[in-house]
Amino acid sequence: MKSPWLLRFPPRPDARVRLVCLPGAGSTASMYHPWSTRFPEEVEICAVQLPGRGGRLRETAYRRMEPLADALAEVLRAECDRPVVLFGHSLGALIAYEVAARLRELPGATVAALIVAAHKAPHLGSAEVSSHDLPDEELLAFLDRLGGTPEGVLARPDIRRLALPALRADFELDFTYAYRERPPLDIPLCAFGGAADALVSESELDAWDRHTARTFRMRRLPGGHFFLTGPHGADMLARMRAQMLALARPDLPDHGRPHTATPRTGTPRTGEDRVAHV
Repeated sequence: MKSPWLLRFPPRPDARVRLVCLPGAGSTASMYHPWSTRFPEEVEICAVQLPGRGGRLRETAYRRMEPLADALAEVLRAECDRPVVLFGHSLGALIAYEVAARLRELPGATVAALIVAAHKAPHLGSAEVSSHDLPDEELLAFLDRLGGTPEGVLARPDIRRLALPALRADFELDFTYAYRERPPLDIPLCAFGGAADALVSESELDAWDRHTARTFRMRRLPGGHFFLTGPHGADMLARMRAQMLALARPDLPDHGRPHTATPRTGTPRTGEDRVAHV
């Protein structure tokens, strides 16, 4: 049964792994459409379309995390008939974490890995950006400083009228987020960030380490908050592709594959297992 929550780029019923992608504040599922050509046939790209945008424009956008994560976890529960990897950018990273935490409590629903980008670790709270309360012109100026929106797009009144309500709802969702203490996830976790991201520091990105009992990898790439859409985003996709192949083709030699199920031993990690820069 087709769900309004998920857009598949393209549908791959024989795929061995699903990569479920959550967009950042105000963004739509279509931001992940270009990824369809970057992953092999064994991987199905499932982009989450949140209410209040795209084909769900007439629906009310969520403004609080708890009901959104509850609803999305139920939707994704049906997708766990094969390994599922969750990816989220910015606000999407926070949503992906909350959904992963819920799915581990549901019978038969398992997540193989969590990959996050451009958001500080959940226990550090929200991005502390109260932009949802700003007047339109100040909100637009903030978005311009942040980057990521094609020049001139939000200057059009018709686009602003459609886009700003979802943006405000998403910023409010992030601003009001309250972390609930829970055990770390028993899955590998990768965190990516832009070296020039004004919203997320290196230490805040590295703090995701606390939320996994398995392998943790952190990498900062050249660029700002929207580094994944720039030229260096290809490096992140190449690493994600290797991780997807490791899950889809378990018979591959270990050489060159990320180790996706290494439990912690209590020994401090070094090198790329901990922090790596490009």
